[in-house]
Amino acid sequence: MDTSESTDSGTEPKAEKDAEPATGPRRGWRRWAMDTRPLRIPTYRPLWSSTIVTAVGSQLTAVAVPKQIYDITGSSAWVGAASMAGLLPLIVFALWGGAIADSMDRRKLLLITNSGIAVTSVLFWLQAVTGLESVAALMLLLAMQQAFWGLNAPARNASIARLVPAEQLAAANALGSTVMQTGQVVGPLLAGALIPVIGLPELYLIDALALCVTLWAVVRLPALPPQESATPRRAGWREVAAGFRYISLHKVLLLSFLADIVAMVFGMPRALFPQLAAQTYAPYGEGLALGMLFAAIPIGAVVGGLFSGTFSRARRHGWMVIGAVVAWGVAITGFGLSSNLWIGVAFLAAAGVADMVSMVFRGAILLSAATDEMRGRMQGVFTVVVAGGPRLADVLHGTAGSAFGPRTAVAGGGILVVVIMLTLAFAVPALRRYRI
Repeated sequence: MDTSESTDSGTEPKAEKDAEPATGPRRGWRRWAMDTRPLRIPTYRPLWSSTIVTAVGSQLTAVAVPKQIYDITGSSAWVGAASMAGLLPLIVFALWGGAIADSMDRRKLLLITNSGIAVTSVLFWLQAVTGLESVAALMLLLAMQQAFWGLNAPARNASIARLVPAEQLAAANALGSTVMQTGQVVGPLLAGALIPVIGLPELYLIDALALCVTLWAVVRLPALPPQESATPRRAGWREVAAGFRYISLHKVLLLSFLADIVAMVFGMPRALFPQLAAQTYAPYGEGLALGMLFAAIPIGAVVGGLFSGTFSRARRHGWMVIGAVVAWGVAITGFGLSSNLWIGVAFLAAAGVADMVSMVFRGAILLSAATDEMRGRMQGVFTVVVAGGPRLADVLHGTAGSAFGPRTAVAGGGILVVVIMLTLAFAVPALRRYRI
């Protein structure tokens, strides 16, 4: 890292594991394609491969739960209530899970939490196959699942910096994010195709079996105990509070979180997709329009990941985040101004590419700018921001869409993203100066 341009980071990132010797410069199409150097590291491959299976399997359950609740109640309100029932456990246990990940062997924590998620999936299957038809049971199981996921995600993400050298963190994040985004596209499509054929119970069972594969991959990871420290590691709420103090004292970390909050809260218009499909894009067919709107951003993100070789080797991580968030805002503004479905979908896909770039470099900053004893807590906050931002956006855009119309609300939100991000970037230089 160029310390002259990152004095607010508080630590100088370093490679914690030697990678294989770098090959020569990539030529032709390979320089545009995804950078797969991290996959040459034997200890990183199991962590990455475990996400391939769960990226799709988890989406099967994500579709099955609301479908089952709607089948039982016939009410979308209950579906929304179930979503919120899972949010609070996710927030609480992600913050606590970050502190735990900083105080114990992260491999052991991954084994415990993945086992908990697998057991929860088996319980989902049991309640469905026995015909329990209890919304309360489904909401309780969903809360349990999200709690285990909140404990799991910080340890998983924080482990990357112990397995991959600093200069390959962006590439590793691109590999992981591309797999997760692909799961968000393939999983729901697969669930929609399988439900009429095999039914809901089997979707839960497939997810449980996929998690067994994940456990096998985690077993192959090396031990990841806390590094030596002058102070004993604990995992109480005092340590969670210490994590927030750490963020407040390191401006580059604070701004990386604010960048995502700005982009998601003001610029994620998914709550308006049904209204836009029914009104603005009705001539194209409401069903087609709705499906394309929801699929466009994940598809764009996958495309961005597949061609991440174009940006993953960049060293000015701060400027990459700033540029990506501004590009997201511009693309969302263009979508709001579009009355043609295909032009609108193209703008959303472009926003998905920008979101992939932002995810890659925000994740790399969190892993490189924080000390190892704080990485778990940083990833816990990251999990909360990623989960909470879009939900706040749903409330904000839904209200603004009702007051000003959906297209005005979308375009206005995109403009706000650009203005706020540029203001933050130039008012506080820590982010734009950050590089490795």
